[in-house]
Amino acid sequence: MLELEAGRGPSRSGGPVRSLLRTGTGAMLVIAIMFIGSLGLWVGTPLLWLWVGGQIQGATESLGTALAAAFLGVVLTVTLLASVLARLSDIYRSNCLSRGLDDPGHVVLEGVLVISAGVTVCGFVIWFFFLAGTSPVPIGIQV
Repeated sequence: MLELEAGRGPSRSGGPVRSLLRTGTGAMLVIAIMFIGSLGLWVGTPLLWLWVGGQIQGATESLGTALAAAFLGVVLTVTLLASVLARLSDIYRSNCLSRGLDDPGHVVLEGVLVISAGVTVCGFVIWFFFLAGTSPVPIGIQV
């Protein structure tokens, strides 16, 4: 949005959305979106492409085609999500700079990725050992 400032000519203030993103609330919103996106990276992408691969195998009876499609889909989806997460990290960095803070670099994105990976691994362990009905001891071994 262009606004006229007295004696300065047109300027870009950005309106209420840009103002919100310059506050700490906006920074937390960007971090939350990064966290959701990274969970999509760790959980959503594999589940989506396992399902798609299963559908392809069911339709074509070809395991090779299903694996190739799933592999290619995972690579493309991870590339897309990584670029979106990098863009969100850049938005967070510009938010910090516009508030007069030091440039944090990509340390926030790295932290979000590590924490979301830990949450994903913990969730998988809980699901695998307690909810899926599997035994933590290999079959045939007496305890």
